[in-house]
Amino acid sequence: MEHFGEKQLALVKALSFVRYGGTPEEEKAAKIITDEIEAIGGSFELMPFEIPAYETLECSMEVASPWQEKIEAVPYGRTGDIEGEYKLLYLERGEASDYIGYKDLSDTIVLVNALSYDVYKLICEKKPAAFITISGKYYETKETSDLMSRPLRETFLELGKVPGFIIRASDATKLVGEEAETLRVSLKMREYTAVSHDVLAVVPGTDVPEESIVLTAHYDSVLFGTGAWDNATGSVNLLHLYKHFLKNPARRTLRFIWCGSEEQGLYGSHAYVDQHEELLKEIRFCFNFDMNGTILGPNQIFITGSDELKTYVEQYCKEVGWSAEMRQGVHSSDSAPFCDKGIPAIGLSRGTRTGEIHTRNDLPVILSAKRLEEMGRFSAAFVSRTANSITLPVETGMPDKMKEELDKYFQRDKKKQDEKKQEEAKAEKG
Repeated sequence: MEHFGEKQLALVKALSFVRYGGTPEEEKAAKIITDEIEAIGGSFELMPFEIPAYETLECSMEVASPWQEKIEAVPYGRTGDIEGEYKLLYLERGEASDYIGYKDLSDTIVLVNALSYDVYKLICEKKPAAFITISGKYYETKETSDLMSRPLRETFLELGKVPGFIIRASDATKLVGEEAETLRVSLKMREYTAVSHDVLAVVPGTDVPEESIVLTAHYDSVLFGTGAWDNATGSVNLLHLYKHFLKNPARRTLRFIWCGSEEQGLYGSHAYVDQHEELLKEIRFCFNFDMNGTILGPNQIFITGSDELKTYVEQYCKEVGWSAEMRQGVHSSDSAPFCDKGIPAIGLSRGTRTGEIHTRNDLPVILSAKRLEEMGRFSAAFVSRTANSITLPVETGMPDKMKEELDKYFQRDKKKQDEKKQEEAKAEKG
């Protein structure tokens, strides 16, 4: 029996560096993947796509009164510039009731606990000078944690632009607890368009080549940490599967997609769906690999589709003795844009309560060759079972409940509600 776990772990370590979407480091990671594809006798295509990007030119914050103290802050990207001294207002829930009594907030920065669509919508309506959100735990410091700047999602930006900052919970605790009155801030950003890439490879089907199954994993990382678990592991597992099916083609065509810029908003998988509209008619199923190989478990399977699909997954796991937590719903990963087009998906993952993603602590130390190999063998067998079936286990399409969840995930339910309210208001006036 071939043992490949050690090689997988070595590849994970080779990919374990910051590789943010649209940067030279992401291109370096793509080169590692394409070199490996060529080394195993395969071929690939690089699919470029544009992504919105930004550069922080200046970002500062300090308490101006009743004491003076610098506060480390990072921006929400693409939210605009600001400079000056402003009042500070803490909104406990960020809901409409918190704004009662405040008519003009143009001289005020609001501090909210977290940024949901509804919270940001109110911020855009109430028009404060800026907003601040809170990151981490009260005991985290600059020495133990990083503040990660992040772009505001497109669905939020459609509501408008209000300059945004992120600060540590420890600083927010002091600002509110000791009743800071005014802040002096400065934020300047440059917006531009960057280029990211999907790495594509195909193994044609032997009997039913006109039916396709996509296999996805993202190879980019966030701005901090090496992204070893999230998601060098999934990318390496996808390389293993590509090698396996090059030697053992399935009845159906298998399309492998190493997605770029997932961490910034699933840009790579969205780009693939947008650029392959005609091909979507042939794609009948999706397997997604996001975070594998941890020493401590449990295994996890995300099921986006019907109850029939859930039954299929449960039965197969019983047959082969694979223990996993089953979660039926939208997987916040690269399968989601495919599911949004009615393509059922299974996400194969492995969690752990002792590791962290999206931080400097996402390191190979929590991974093992044995666990990577176990996932490689299981996923190869599961994909083979599905891709070689006489009839696929489920038809394409999503049940109504899952469509509603997808609408919620992509914030379309909020848009629909807003549009409905606007139509009702117009009707009343008319």
